[in-house]
Amino acid sequence: MVLVLALGACDRGTPLFLVKAVAAGVPSLAPFFDENQGLGRDDAQVTAQRAPGGLQQGDTPGLYGGSEQPTVCDVVRLKKFLTDPANDRKAQAWATALSITTAEIPGYLDRLTPVLLRHDTLVKNHDYKKGKAAPFNALLQTGIAILVDEQGLPAVKCSCGNPLRPFDGDTNRIKVEFDDRNEAWKGYQKSSVVAVRPATRKVERLALVDVHEPDRGITRPVGTTGEKDTAFDTRERRAVPDLAGATFGQASRELADKGLAVAFEGGRLPPDGARVTASDPPAGTELRFGEYVTLSVAGGSSDGSSDGTTTSTPPGGSGSSPSTRDPSASTTPTPTPSGSSPSGPSSGSGSPAPSGPTGPGPSGSGPSSSAPGTTSGPPSSTAPPATDPPTSSSPPATTKSPTTSSAPPPPPPPSSSPPTQTTSSPPTVTSSAPPPGTGGPTASGPETTSGPVASRPGAGGPATGRPGTGAPSPASTFA
Repeated sequence: MVLVLALGACDRGTPLFLVKAVAAGVPSLAPFFDENQGLGRDDAQVTAQRAPGGLQQGDTPGLYGGSEQPTVCDVVRLKKFLTDPANDRKAQAWATALSITTAEIPGYLDRLTPVLLRHDTLVKNHDYKKGKAAPFNALLQTGIAILVDEQGLPAVKCSCGNPLRPFDGDTNRIKVEFDDRNEAWKGYQKSSVVAVRPATRKVERLALVDVHEPDRGITRPVGTTGEKDTAFDTRERRAVPDLAGATFGQASRELADKGLAVAFEGGRLPPDGARVTASDPPAGTELRFGEYVTLSVAGGSSDGSSDGTTTSTPPGGSGSSPSTRDPSASTTPTPTPSGSSPSGPSSGSGSPAPSGPTGPGPSGSGPSSSAPGTTSGPPSSTAPPATDPPTSSSPPATTKSPTTSSAPPPPPPPSSSPPTQTTSSPPTVTSSAPPPGTGGPTASGPETTSGPVASRPGAGGPATGRPGTGAPSPASTFA
């Protein structure tokens, strides 16, 4: 009883993060850019989606949306405004908020991509007050138009040009402040709020969902505004790959490339080098675009110790939002120019790889249900041993321990009894993951933590509408 009371008192003493609600279509009181000039336009009709765990990586398939309708996000106009000498003071404040110089503004804007939010999203917003960028925590409503950077992080709110950075608080300890201009919107649920963490690589293209036709997917190259979009059918099934033995970083990237997502309960990302032991649903299960796969990992801490596997949330399941990790630690592989945000605006390191589908999606038929079904068998539930000897054509040398015996070394084991390994080799992906067995994170991993938990929600929006043709939009707007 004393312990329970003590824990309760401690929890009550934990400070809440005050967050200002920002509703779609509501002008900012202190914008960097005059909103009456039509720099961007939100879509208040977008329905919010649920995503478990509170955290999403920037390359998660379906995290953001688009539309065939011309939703304005005029990057050219914003660039012209910020490079005009008459607006130098605003440009200085704008660049400082994003940890870049004013000379870097044009190139930085060229690498941003316009999207629509599909989730109520936590960010660090900035007003322009007294000649400086004034930061504040904000909850942006679903349907707000933003620009995202090369790691999928929110970078600019389109309608007002205000710079955005990742929310660096605990998503489970927020108090959202609504006012008469930004009233609580229909569909708002605190448990469905997300914060975006940087992808562990430089993203080449974003896999979006049409916010009005969920059966239509949009592949948008990073740095374009809709004129190079291609469409695909989100209803086409894609098989969960065999990920046993791969590192967590490799597995999450391969899932993203296939149009499948990974969620993280507890708000703590496993180290990039943690070994995947199994997936739920298992390898071979066919899912719709954007559905979630839970990865069980061994060696969850960077010191190489193993602390069990993750747990999962079934599709469409409900539950309280889990706690999040310490926001002060960055998950991006790119050095951050300044200290407050998890990721600087510069591009991520590592070999770039496509994010999401690169066309109409993989072909082939699958089960008509999106729920996990029976397959030929799940991946191995054990990670490969950390000290397996390398394959050799000669008998193994007796180098493991010294011996004074003059007896010849024992013969090699029969070829039918190799050392214990997973049933398949790690998937071939473009990454800079560490060699098997290290158990530690790469440069892009988060702080050393233990016991990550991953989860998956249900499928995305309702399967209504029809696949679109992905007609291109003008360069000054985005679909």
